[in-house]
Amino acid sequence: PHAGPVEGKNEAAMSELVPEPRQKPVVPMKPTGINASLLGYIGIDTIIEQMRKKTMKTGFDFNIMVVGQSGLGKSTLVNTLFKSQVSRKSSGWNREEKIPKTVEIKAIGHVIEEGGVKMKLTVIDTPGFGDQINNENCWEPIEKYINEQYEKFLKEEVNIARKKRIPDTRVHCCLYFISPTGHSLRPLDLEFMKHLSKVVNIIPVIAKADTMTLEEKTEFKQRVRKELEVNGIEFYPQKEFDEDLEDKTENDKIRQESMPFAVVGSDKEYQVNGKRVLGRKTPWGIIEVENLNHCEFALLRDFVIRTHLQDLKEVTHNIHYETYRAKRLNDNGGLPPMTVETEENHESNL
Repeated sequence: PHAGPVEGKNEAAMSELVPEPRQKPVVPMKPTGINASLLGYIGIDTIIEQMRKKTMKTGFDFNIMVVGQSGLGKSTLVNTLFKSQVSRKSSGWNREEKIPKTVEIKAIGHVIEEGGVKMKLTVIDTPGFGDQINNENCWEPIEKYINEQYEKFLKEEVNIARKKRIPDTRVHCCLYFISPTGHSLRPLDLEFMKHLSKVVNIIPVIAKADTMTLEEKTEFKQRVRKELEVNGIEFYPQKEFDEDLEDKTENDKIRQESMPFAVVGSDKEYQVNGKRVLGRKTPWGIIEVENLNHCEFALLRDFVIRTHLQDLKEVTHNIHYETYRAKRLNDNGGLPPMTVETEENHESNL
């Protein structure tokens, strides 16, 4: 039977409303596992050994920044972390010397070798931070320094004839020292972490934790975690960068239990039960730096060096540097910023 004009209209309207069925995306076939026992050993697993050899030849860079008020034991802690004098202590102020009016930034480079692996370590200190009466915006020179290193890397990267291996001065990790007040974070702490957590991996640590009792320490850690959460401050390891469930489980444990690490640093050795240990001597005994019952230094060291060092470098490169790079190229109309050399070459060609 012939459809009336009304029905025809309705059908036309219906066909407009009903979306066309989408084509299902082609699902790639799952690779079938080849029975290795039939074909014998190929040797794919040697790639790990090949990578290890290459890394051992070239070595790798690691740049760590320490930020916090003077007198919190920053230099001592970094020296304890790498078991060598990598950070110079400022040995008190002489009468002639003036307390720095602004934040200075000092980078000291070292090469540390262990088990045939070379690490080019740079310790970046920030004397003068938080030591003034008015500490407004004292985080600005630090942010400027971090961004300058990204800029330096970007300029090398966009050169036509670029180096095979670009020197990496980017800050991979920033240890932020919190004063062991037992109360709450100061506005300066919150201000610093709020601004800089977007550009660098911040690991908060409670300095000189031996000045607090165990109960005070536990309460203070919980309070600091709560305050960071309330203020929306993301510290390393950031939740959104967990790659898989295993990472998430491991990092959640660190975020919810260990952070911020309550630490004690010392480069002095003492004899305890016939063993030489790093520690601090008090009238009531020796605080052993590497003893987990005494402080969380060993946890911090394992975290920064033994489990997350490579990840700190990767997050710096893939997230923080990438964010900076995208913004710079965007602001520049999508063109890479021309370096001084290329501009000169360009003019001479004209």
